[in-house]
Amino acid sequence: MNQAGGQSGATGSGGGAGGPRPELNLTSYFARHHGEDAAIVTSDATVSQRQFWNDVGLWRARLADAGVVAGDRVAILAGNKPAFISVHVAVMGMGAISVPLNCDSPLAELIPQLKAVDPRAVFVGPRAEGVWGAVPAPFADRRIDAEADVDPGSDPGLAAVTADTPALLIFTSGTAGTPKPAVLTHGNLLSSLQSVLSLPIDLVEVPHVFLAVIPLFHVFGIHMVVHLALITGAAVIVEEYGNAQNMMELIRNHQPTVVAGPPALWQRMVAQGGQVVDFASVRLAVSGAAALPARLAVLVDDQLGLVLHDGYGLTESGAVAASTLGVDDPPLGSVGLLMPGVEARIVDTDGSDCLTGDPGELWLRGPMISPGYWGEGPEHSSRTVDGWLRTGDTAVADDDGFLAIVGRLKDLIIVSGFNVYPAEVEAALVTHPAIAQVGVTGEPLDSTGEAVVAFVVPEAGTTIDDADLWAYCGERLARYKIPHRFVITDQLPLGPTGKLRRNRLVAGGRTG
Repeated sequence: MNQAGGQSGATGSGGGAGGPRPELNLTSYFARHHGEDAAIVTSDATVSQRQFWNDVGLWRARLADAGVVAGDRVAILAGNKPAFISVHVAVMGMGAISVPLNCDSPLAELIPQLKAVDPRAVFVGPRAEGVWGAVPAPFADRRIDAEADVDPGSDPGLAAVTADTPALLIFTSGTAGTPKPAVLTHGNLLSSLQSVLSLPIDLVEVPHVFLAVIPLFHVFGIHMVVHLALITGAAVIVEEYGNAQNMMELIRNHQPTVVAGPPALWQRMVAQGGQVVDFASVRLAVSGAAALPARLAVLVDDQLGLVLHDGYGLTESGAVAASTLGVDDPPLGSVGLLMPGVEARIVDTDGSDCLTGDPGELWLRGPMISPGYWGEGPEHSSRTVDGWLRTGDTAVADDDGFLAIVGRLKDLIIVSGFNVYPAEVEAALVTHPAIAQVGVTGEPLDSTGEAVVAFVVPEAGTTIDDADLWAYCGERLARYKIPHRFVITDQLPLGPTGKLRRNRLVAGGRTG
């Protein structure tokens, strides 16, 4: 496979020849909306677009007063609150680099990240007060006073930038190693937004209200929800990721038209039941940030009356590289077609392109692709080859260009010389009525080299019999793909958006 974006339209890089220009600043596109319409909505307050931009201007002034200049990093350690967005937009607008961090990170994870980006300033929200109290110098001395009086006239305004100017550093999830800060430039971010806006999903002409419950330190939350709302002039409901009842109340009270979240969010709402809330206001339902089980998409349709769109992307691809948005009847289990402007290859181990239908590593190229990691030049990155991003994900494409993600290249299990992709085994097992969640990994075994191990979380009130599971797998999987053993557990190691941290699966349990 070697193809360009499979959906309608095309997009530019968001940049252009010549020197730095204010109009290349991503936030200049946001600032086109500055009236009295709602910009940010919370459970107890509404911030108009005019007030939002007043707040952004005050934050630019505070940051400038603290010595922040273009190119400096500013860390944001806060929960999903309006101030997070105001600070973030202010930082990018003045040509500095926004670095959202997980405010629930333990100190052992937070300190290495601060050292990696060396921020000139740090915004700390109430939710992060506990961990921040233990942060040592010099970072402890770089906290910005959110209450500091400042002369609005000291607002430096929008900086002139190029398409290659870094705007955002997002730490990768670290599911297969140490998290690294991926660089996303103004051109990267604008290109990916233009790509989404070129789809036939009517995000501009129809007034929208986005629900933002995905953590804003995640690229899906800050970029594909908040940035997309800002560039279209939509209102965005900003709340912490909570339980299903909280989500239902937000939908009931604020009538969002666009709801995006990880599969775990949709699973919670399905469990709560569609009878509790009328989802008639929701025109666009999107799953992202983790793999969407096909069974869950069917349940969302049956119980909530929503077509749940899926997609594929990673931090380094500017959030989304393929999607079912704007596609009629995508194959079940597919992540859709390539986004406009995205090129892809599916590559065999020898570097050649795979035949249609054969699995291989997915490579991506386009103006939305990150140039690399902070502190590493492209020539030092093992993730790029001649401008292609090696995603590390194994994919398959059909004759119509629909992509399916089979698993992670590093997660590949080789049993007696045969390749076993954990995602395929998980997809088979999760359809069992007694299984709520499943994670699959490999372990050494003398007789076959490696063996498949399945970590299973039972549905509440059920019991699971190994013999039944082996029989169930035998009807759905080739013999070498059937788990050698099952580990019954109360929970799987998941990241903040519900993504399985496969490298944290711990051996134990029953062997057959």
